Amino acid sequence: MGHPFLRFLLPLAGAFWAGCGGAHAQASVSDDVVRIGVLSDMSGLYADTAGRGSVESARMAVQDFGGKVLGKKIEVVWADHQNKADIGSTRAREWFDREGVDLIVDINNTSVAVAVNNLARERNKLVINTGGASDILTNEHCAPTAIHYTYDSYALANGAVHGILAQGKKDWFIVGVDYAFGKAMTSNLTEFVQAGGGKIVGSTFHPLNASDFSSFLLQAQASKAPVIALANATADTVNTIKAANEFGITRKQTMVPSLMFINDIHALGLKHGQGMVFATGFYWDRTDETRQWARRFFEKMKKMPSMIHAGAYSAVTQYLKAVQAAGTDDGLAVARRLKAEPLKDFFAQNGRVREDGRMVHDMFLVEVKKPDESRYPWDYYKVLSTIPGDQAFRPLSKSACKLVKAS
Repeated sequence: MGHPFLRFLLPLAGAFWAGCGGAHAQASVSDDVVRIGVLSDMSGLYADTAGRGSVESARMAVQDFGGKVLGKKIEVVWADHQNKADIGSTRAREWFDREGVDLIVDINNTSVAVAVNNLARERNKLVINTGGASDILTNEHCAPTAIHYTYDSYALANGAVHGILAQGKKDWFIVGVDYAFGKAMTSNLTEFVQAGGGKIVGSTFHPLNASDFSSFLLQAQASKAPVIALANATADTVNTIKAANEFGITRKQTMVPSLMFINDIHALGLKHGQGMVFATGFYWDRTDETRQWARRFFEKMKKMPSMIHAGAYSAVTQYLKAVQAAGTDDGLAVARRLKAEPLKDFFAQNGRVREDGRMVHDMFLVEVKKPDESRYPWDYYKVLSTIPGDQAFRPLSKSACKLVKAS
């Protein structure tokens, strides 16, 4: 039978090791539900490219995953951040602290995204930003549980600048939106223009969702710069380009959008958009896989998906796979899992999440078709080239993220 003390000790040792190893072996889901929150602009100028389409993308991903993970139900909730950091951060705090939300996606406003990243850092909750643009999210405002997924201002500026500089157009004027995204994009554009031997001759900033662009465009016109770069997005970009056409500016100066969605081209029309070249993280008509998913999305939303919509589907899918693999919905554990394996689906081409939280993946340089080149509805882009992720996004050697410096 052995020594009486050993008979007492062995069950304790077994319980100890079960507690250490068994905790990882047994699935652990908080509240017995995995909750995913889509925090987006649901009613303003950014709603068309994200908004309810992002909610539908998340729901599609959950449905395709089977509706459960680790045997537990998956729920999708949503809220409108109204493009206001205080409203967005308050909603995110309520989700994290009282409503059991495990993941927040979309967050298609940089000011809101910075606030939510800070909450994620404080609470070890996971945020996968599929809608915000500024690369400060993986630099000054990086966090162990924050991932920037779909695109960023560095990659977009990188793609936008090189092709135009190659045409010999060296002097640039920037028209940007007056908040964090516009300032970050202007900084990125300036970096690439100067590195390529060009010069920024001036810049001007308009309010978000501006109603009149004439004064800003007249400054750009007066600069006589061959290139007018736009550091704005969605309706602001569309309305800037429409106004530039009305003023005859586009006859002598080249408009270069930094952030352009297919929804913007649909609103602008090929007549005004033709010939524009820019970078994108997704195009619905690129492969059989992208077409198949995009047509499913179209059936539900009656429009083709933007790269934010595709990114939301991909991010939720990869998140659920990571929860399954990690055996828990703990934010830090799932973030580590996402960084441990390559990511691949119809959106994430050659994808991987770096230690700074940047999901590096292939980007695509596209040109808007002429009206007579478009064969069917939403046939808007010619894919000129694939930009490998390591070339598209900021290298880690240039990162300001403290997580990288500590690694």
